Amino acid sequence: MNLLIVNPNISASVTDLIHTEARRTASPDTRITMATASFGVAYIETRFEALVGGYATACAAAEHAGTFDGLIVAAFGDPGLAGLKELFDVPVVGMTEAALASACLLGQRFSIIAISHRIEAWYRECVAANGLTSRLASVRSLQTPLRDIGSVQQDHAARLEALSLEAVREDGADVIIVAGAPLAGLARSLQGSIPVPVVDGVSSAVRHCESLVALQPGTAREGSFARPPQKPNAGLPAALAGLLEASAGSKP
Repeated sequence: MNLLIVNPNISASVTDLIHTEARRTASPDTRITMATASFGVAYIETRFEALVGGYATACAAAEHAGTFDGLIVAAFGDPGLAGLKELFDVPVVGMTEAALASACLLGQRFSIIAISHRIEAWYRECVAANGLTSRLASVRSLQTPLRDIGSVQQDHAARLEALSLEAVREDGADVIIVAGAPLAGLARSLQGSIPVPVVDGVSSAVRHCESLVALQPGTAREGSFARPPQKPNAGLPAALAGLLEASAGSKP
């Protein structure tokens, strides 16, 4: 099984964190290929940055078309996810939807621990888009500026643990979701100190994607996730334009 994991931001250090956690989690015979956005921002905090990240993810995935059995969008908030599900005929899984699915299997109400206050509104909108607002206990986040996106876990370990405990004891969370690729792997270190299950987006996405590939559920040839219709386009990267120009009946 070949999985392509795309980091929708330009931070190579975050790609390394994602890759490490993905390899720890994946089945022994699963091959992981990593890709990092070639343009965009260091980390995604806002709706506009997510818009850019979604397009960057599509461009990166198009470059690898035909080489993977499943695609993972490795940024919390799942930038570009719905459009990518239209374009590719393999399972496409986002970190958010995977983490939410895992959390809902482990408890009734979940809290999200985020790296930035600015990101909170967008995360709430992502939960709502997945139809799970009634199960969201809270979103808690770091309030101080980040020194380096690749060292968030080391720089803010104590505060991230404290936020998780507050979400359990004050907000009534049954499950904690540590949100964002910069926190990949943090769930493992928190499990001993947080008295409820802790969910990681990267590991959830890898396992859910593996399951979907193994299930072989078929592809969307009709309905809202059918391939985009052919039409004139301009200015797109060659790989992406090639996918859009391919026959509607033979998705990549």
